[in-house]
Amino acid sequence: MIKETTLRKYGGSLGATLPKTMTDRFNLTAGDSVFVIETEQGILLTPYDPDFLSVMEAEARISKQYQNALRELAQ
Repeated sequence: MIKETTLRKYGGSLGATLPKTMTDRFNLTAGDSVFVIETEQGILLTPYDPDFLSVMEAEARISKQYQNALRELAQ
């Protein structure tokens, strides 16, 4: 979904209003944190922590490497 929004001045910063359909789809409410990421294509606004994927990939490697030890500890 692509929606156009207008930037507004808030003190020394700029802010954008997100359409209700988008905030509902991503379960965003006032006060929630989002991540603003600079990309080659422009600005990416996401509610998902960009570091989370790398942490989960590391966890998957560790779990696979130590699966026998983890299985024993789980008993």
